[in-house]
Amino acid sequence: MDFGRLITAMVTPFDASGAIDWTTTGNLIDYLIEEQKSDSLVVAGTTGESPTLSEEEKLELFQFVVKHAAGRCKVIAGTGSNNTAHSIHLTKAAEACGVDGILLVAPYYNRPSQEGLYQHFKAVAESTSLPMMLYNVEGRTGVNISVDTTLRLALIENVVATKDCASLDQLTQIVSAAPSGFKVYSGEDSATLPVLSVGGYGIVSVASHIVGAEMKRLIEAYLQGHVQEAARLNGRLFPVFKGLFQCPHPVPNPVAVKYALGLKGVPVGDVRLPLVTVNEMEAEFIRALIH
Repeated sequence: MDFGRLITAMVTPFDASGAIDWTTTGNLIDYLIEEQKSDSLVVAGTTGESPTLSEEEKLELFQFVVKHAAGRCKVIAGTGSNNTAHSIHLTKAAEACGVDGILLVAPYYNRPSQEGLYQHFKAVAESTSLPMMLYNVEGRTGVNISVDTTLRLALIENVVATKDCASLDQLTQIVSAAPSGFKVYSGEDSATLPVLSVGGYGIVSVASHIVGAEMKRLIEAYLQGHVQEAARLNGRLFPVFKGLFQCPHPVPNPVAVKYALGLKGVPVGDVRLPLVTVNEMEAEFIRALIH
């Protein structure tokens, strides 16, 4: 399974009452595929506010996105949690919805050992025929999936990729030693070009909601050997990569990108508590950033 080079971690649109807005969700899917050139969509990931989505909402989203995308892109379901049994349950349910793969975050809060991480991911992988992408984001989970653990997991047939927010050193080590066909994706927009330069495959992106078409050009320029052009595009996009998380001080994802989408003419509603929408200073920063 090739999920492509540019994967968007899709926001979940809400209406004024805080319920999922299905019409807007359909419009967003079209926009991300047709205008922003996404190869795959992650549904109900962190950017989709997965902690505040019920299981019923997640399954409805998986079914809706699969049906609406209609083969135009791959659909990757976020089914990870810090409960192995529930992750298996949700993964099986997502498979029944027709998704193309799953994204499985490292268990958060309970901070398992490296052996615990291995056994968790192994158990979920063995419960499904779907290709699985690991998700390593220590800043959110409190635990780093080590190089050795990632390489052990990469030997499992349907563990096909990792979305990794660790250091470039760690990603370089994984790329250098991983089995053929195992793909390393950057989990940080600002690291897209550096990760490509050490042999990474692509990006699981937030900024691609806003600058996806330009990011696709950056990736293609690099792959075609036009390194200076890729560097030029990276320099132009870098303020957006950083600004969506630092506007002008750190804001939790997806607060900024949801506001930015509204400015781009693709309104997706507010975030759910405990997240809150941007304040006026943050809004002014984002307006300047994307106009």
